[in-house]
Amino acid sequence: MGIYAFKLPDIGEGVVEGEVVEWMVAVGDTVTEDQPILSVMTDKATVEIPSPVNGVVVKRVGDVGDILPVGAMCIEFEVEGEGNASAAEADAPAPEPEAAPAAAPAPAPAPAPVAAAPPAPVTPRVPGLRPLASPAVRMSAREAGVDLTSVGGSGPAGRITRADLEAHIAGGGAVASSGPARTRRTGTTEIKVAGLRRRIADGMTASYSTIPHFSYFEEVDVTELEALRQHLNANREEGQPKLTYLPFIMLGLAKALGEHPICNAHYEDDRLTVVRHEAVHLGIATQTERGLYVPVVQHVEALDIWDAARQMSEVVTATRDGKATSAQLSGSTFTITSLGAMGGLGATPIINKPEVGILGVHKAIDRAVVKNGQVVVRRMMNFSSSFDHRVVDGWDGAMLVQRLKTLLEHPATIFM
Repeated sequence: MGIYAFKLPDIGEGVVEGEVVEWMVAVGDTVTEDQPILSVMTDKATVEIPSPVNGVVVKRVGDVGDILPVGAMCIEFEVEGEGNASAAEADAPAPEPEAAPAAAPAPAPAPAPVAAAPPAPVTPRVPGLRPLASPAVRMSAREAGVDLTSVGGSGPAGRITRADLEAHIAGGGAVASSGPARTRRTGTTEIKVAGLRRRIADGMTASYSTIPHFSYFEEVDVTELEALRQHLNANREEGQPKLTYLPFIMLGLAKALGEHPICNAHYEDDRLTVVRHEAVHLGIATQTERGLYVPVVQHVEALDIWDAARQMSEVVTATRDGKATSAQLSGSTFTITSLGAMGGLGATPIINKPEVGILGVHKAIDRAVVKNGQVVVRRMMNFSSSFDHRVVDGWDGAMLVQRLKTLLEHPATIFM
């Protein structure tokens, strides 16, 4: 038998390290060639590493959350034949047995019983007056669900003592009827920040600590857009996706960004350079069971409304199913984060670095507004946006949002 030492392989161009997300085998497990043994996250994607051999796991390197460099040994197998490494070192000597505990001292003789003092007389409580008790006794009564108005007090002026409360509970006294007993909770749960959650934490920290954000809020009347959306959905052809608001917002943004290119850019800190993009690649922030991802719809400027809806659905579905490729999860030039399902009046979205802007979309609801001097009910939607103030002046960010507002309030102009 021999030892086969397996090193973390090169798992992508430019990838120099990976974070351990999950071990799929334990020491002592028998594995077969190509069986998944380890899940590793890189800056580009999460990948499963298969076993290169048949054998028995004898050693693992790295816990969940640890960073392993490419080329570092991560697991050892015992295999038939010589293997590719020297035999493992002998096991460390077993720890010396603990010394036998000293004999316990003989128990002290039990004290002579003392005659119990006669119970203090209980003072009847005057109806309508708040019962007298110390804060500690009141807290104990709340925890036990006891109504102190039903407890007699033996202390001065009828004050309820702890002994009075305990005697009341032991005697099956009345429980407070104001609601369920309130119990203090003292437990804690530790959750290691690892995998995607750590990537999100690192990314958000880098974005917020290096980018001077400024935010801008606006409300948009989407009444006419809603009528157009319903009309197109009612007359769509077989195979065409059902339209939500997002495809219209995507096309409107593509047009507005073309007119305000400073907002469709990356800021490269290391080179102190702003790179403006002609192509509009929109990231769609997507919540999954594994955390937040940002799949990308490429070249929105070249799509019609149906293609925009179809491609958005494809990349979002692939992301939620864990099947998105690294190409589908990178390359965005501007990001949309939809808060529509939860509503809310506003937010301060954090920019998806190295982009310079992000748009938050809130739930469309019917509200009473003043239009032409009359109070009418209109379909309204709030926008929350953030921009990188190193690159985008307040005027430029506001103009982008105002241009998008105009396009959505007169939706025919999106397609002109």
